[in-house]
Amino acid sequence: MRIAFILLLIFFVMSHGSAQNSLRTKNFNLEKGLAIQGYDPVNYFTQSKALKGKTQFQYNYEGITYLFASQSNLDLFKKSPEKYEPQYGGWCAYAMGASGEKVEVDPETFKVVNGKLYLFYHSWINNTLIKWNEDEVHLMPKADKNWKETYK
Repeated sequence: MRIAFILLLIFFVMSHGSAQNSLRTKNFNLEKGLAIQGYDPVNYFTQSKALKGKTQFQYNYEGITYLFASQSNLDLFKKSPEKYEPQYGGWCAYAMGASGEKVEVDPETFKVVNGKLYLFYHSWINNTLIKWNEDEVHLMPKADKNWKETYK
């Protein structure tokens, strides 16, 4: 009886973790299975610039694969992944705040606010970071709310 209970508990924990990972992969902005199009999430914080990661420094955190530019950045991420993950699953922060839509981003168009990474859509005719900066105080709480409703 005790063994059956333990096995059931293990199955529950594993299936819950798997369901959580599946939810993350469904909702995160992934390109070819990679978050942030292969850019290093830690580098935005440590050097204030977007930098492509390298395949030899990769890490899968709860179903999401990140690349890193160096072993030290990978080590920093492993210590505190939630600190470095982009907001809104890596989707455009402006679009999430303005309409709740999941819109692609340009990983080189970003902003770190209060220790959080925000990514933005940017094309030759539209830079949503500019629009975000014009109304960040209203867009950020809307984006937070929209993401919580999307990420179920």
